[in-house]
Amino acid sequence: MKRRKSLKPFAYDLEESDLKRERRKARELRESQWWKRRVARGRCHYCGASTPPGELTIDHIVPIARGGKSTRGNVVPCCKSCNNAKKQLLPMEWEEYLKNAGPRTNDLK
Repeated sequence: MKRRKSLKPFAYDLEESDLKRERRKARELRESQWWKRRVARGRCHYCGASTPPGELTIDHIVPIARGGKSTRGNVVPCCKSCNNAKKQLLPMEWEEYLKNAGPRTNDLK
């Protein structure tokens, strides 16, 4: 992967071709039996909320835009609310966000 220098820590300026490749791999992963079994459990990885499988989204623990890959070890099912709130945060940034955000209606842990 080609990376350009960036001023933000842990952030990568990836080439468009790299982003497209990782997004394509994520789409392929969504079609796999492994992913379908993960989603069938009906639980959000982040808040633990019971969510209908059709409403769970794929989230990259380390976002593609931050250098993450579309691999089994880096993707988890999560509810739309958590995915929208997490955006492109790294796990340690997400934990900090949750501490500062206080209690939420869907009881994020």
